[in-house]
Amino acid sequence: MFAVVSIDTFYPLFQMTPRFLGAAKMRSFVPLFLVGILFPAIPAKQFTKCELSQLLKDIDGYGGIALPEFICTMFHTSGYDTQAIVENNGSTEYGLFQISNKLWCKSSQVPQSRNICDISCDKFLDDDITDDIMCAKKILDIKGIDYWLAHKALCTEKLEQWLCEKL
Repeated sequence: MFAVVSIDTFYPLFQMTPRFLGAAKMRSFVPLFLVGILFPAIPAKQFTKCELSQLLKDIDGYGGIALPEFICTMFHTSGYDTQAIVENNGSTEYGLFQISNKLWCKSSQVPQSRNICDISCDKFLDDDITDDIMCAKKILDIKGIDYWLAHKALCTEKLEQWLCEKL
């Protein structure tokens, strides 16, 4: 999704930035800034609770975990954002399920990853969460729901709020 942005919106920024950055840095800043706005690298999806409930309904009960527990855990893990990336103790966690490149996926940052899910970590950053779900199931099979630290701390009781009434 692209937004039309008028250059007038950024004119005050362009006017005062040279005082802080200097003319040479400003010349490189402006094109990079505009490219970043006009051409996002990967389309991100910020799911709602009900959208995610619909997509994850097939894993309700998987590993003994109820759907509201999954929904709560994903909210506290990634905010339902497919492009969430978190640096964590020398590894990077990717996407909706915050899957770590230390064990589960391949990245250039950790070339010695075990890559148990046999997938590039970048695949967890797109809108298609099919591969994310497949890897999450492997994580559940091997590590259980407590792989996601938010589950035990925040998602074991009072789960009514995580139900979607539209299902």
